[in-house]
Amino acid sequence: MNMQFATKNQMKTKSFLSGGVRPQALRQARRVQRQAPQLRARQLNCVAETKTVPTYFAEYDTKKSVALELEKAEKAPMNTFTPKAPFEAEIVSVERIVGPKATGETCHIVIKTDGKIPFFEGQSYGIVPPGTKVGPGGKEKPHAPRLYSIASSRYGDSYDGNTTSLCVRRATYWCPELQAEDPAKQGICSNFLCDAKPGDKVMMTGPVGASMVLPQDDPNAVHIMVATGTGIAPYRSYWRRMFLEDTPFKFTGLAWLFMGVANSDAMLYDDEIQEIIKNYPDQFRVDYALSREQKNKDGGKMYIQDKMEEYADQIFDLLENGAILYVCGLKGMMPGINGMLEKVAAGKGKDWKEMQKDLKKKGQWHVEV
Repeated sequence: MNMQFATKNQMKTKSFLSGGVRPQALRQARRVQRQAPQLRARQLNCVAETKTVPTYFAEYDTKKSVALELEKAEKAPMNTFTPKAPFEAEIVSVERIVGPKATGETCHIVIKTDGKIPFFEGQSYGIVPPGTKVGPGGKEKPHAPRLYSIASSRYGDSYDGNTTSLCVRRATYWCPELQAEDPAKQGICSNFLCDAKPGDKVMMTGPVGASMVLPQDDPNAVHIMVATGTGIAPYRSYWRRMFLEDTPFKFTGLAWLFMGVANSDAMLYDDEIQEIIKNYPDQFRVDYALSREQKNKDGGKMYIQDKMEEYADQIFDLLENGAILYVCGLKGMMPGINGMLEKVAAGKGKDWKEMQKDLKKKGQWHVEV
């Protein structure tokens, strides 16, 4: 479908610093959202066969009350706990959230923190896997923390601020000689987390990171969120704050998610995404790039940059008029995204590299890959 967003002459930027876009632009973008075909996933992704509702799932028809004392912090906390003095938390649940045909295993993991390691939406935690490693000098020392983007808002999945959530893909290595997975080369931390049981202890550091913290100075902003795989984690924290929780942040803007995975069974949190679309059809949209099920315009596999290219002019115009773009996931998608936007800029007589510098300066370009 050929989609038409408002052009620069139809939209006047309210504030590049805040990412603000005038209501006229939002109305036109939302008209597009209502008309755009949506790739419908199964009613309950990953657990359709048993028809059970995943523990992370929430209904978005009414706003949820939350522990509002967590709104008092004026800036994102940083490094409350360190590798030398980590925080001991406890596993609440570990749930596989992909279907049987997904490439690999991804889990939604809820961790009890009792609110003692607070964070802002868009930050990451460090997880210290158990055990030790032998350094170059033969000395044993603890493993270094592995960073994971936080997949819940500051209130957690239980809305009280006493838990946090991670989205973790189990890291494995396929040995071509053995024709099997080599357990000696598996990811130490991801396998520890995916194998964890309720009540298991987990050592945490952080929170860290400011590059992906959700800007909240303009509730009417357009947020373009680009993810591959578990890179969706920070966006789940965004959309829960935007659409689910009753907080002082009253979101009236537009959230547009581009999500790249291998196939339909690997569509993370799609049941929750469809729930948002059902309740906020004018404010949320999603476009999937399924590399093993869809073809791009040249007949090749559909990757995230190919899906974005279908809407290149609209994305570019929205960026020119104050939209905020986030990219999280595999580093390999960045050349394609930059190349796509550079091509559009050239067609408009603009220098993409200079424009990108300006977007970064004005807080409209956030990348964590």
